[in-house]
Amino acid sequence: MDTKNFQFEICANNVESCLAAQAGGAHRVELCAGIPEGGTTPSYGEIVMARKVLDKTKLHIIIRPRGGDFTYTFSEIQRMIIDIKVCKQLNVDGVVFGCLTNDGNIDMELNAMLLKHCQGLSVTFHRAFDRCRNPFKALDQLAILGFNRILTSGQQPTVELGTPLLHQLQTQADHRIHIIAGCGVNENNIFKIYTETGVREYHFSAREKFLSSATYMNSSVYMGAQRIDENSYELTTTERVKKTISALIDNL
Repeated sequence: MDTKNFQFEICANNVESCLAAQAGGAHRVELCAGIPEGGTTPSYGEIVMARKVLDKTKLHIIIRPRGGDFTYTFSEIQRMIIDIKVCKQLNVDGVVFGCLTNDGNIDMELNAMLLKHCQGLSVTFHRAFDRCRNPFKALDQLAILGFNRILTSGQQPTVELGTPLLHQLQTQADHRIHIIAGCGVNENNIFKIYTETGVREYHFSAREKFLSSATYMNSSVYMGAQRIDENSYELTTTERVKKTISALIDNL
């Protein structure tokens, strides 16, 4: 399986998923907490442990203080700067963030300021891109700012629906900045997405559901929203990472 012309990134929700990503052949992980919110900054302990166990796969950390929108208060920005500094101290390989203005444009000033704290790190602009007003203008702005890549679903709920825009973005990028296709990528559609877009970087979770080992749980009490299944959890599995990569590479 020759993957040298592609990059595969796993959205990892914990250290266990990081290990599965590495064993499955992923080039890097994006380590996130708060997956139901679209990903938030993981804990210090999670980052430390992930850095210890990843010796082949690069470690990128999402810098996002909360779920919701991508316009941030002064206090939130200060926390983002601190988290970036911590990531540098812990020798991670990259960080992932994105800031928009209130009217849905790239916040040039704020992103530039955060980038100044990222020297020596690879930097991805995350799916805040899918909420921006003008994706073509935004791509050029992010390339000028110096971001290494953009994670996007083509401004649609899933990558499969966003392939027309992804193809346009891939053409426009023209090696100035890398496009990562992410959101809903799996072993059943990755080759189709590639043939329709030409994108060579993919972001996916490759998770499976596992039942809780607890033998007793008070079913009348919820730790979070009632719609969340608290009797199971999801982890990236080595098998699904391998299957998804193979579904592209073996069909070329």
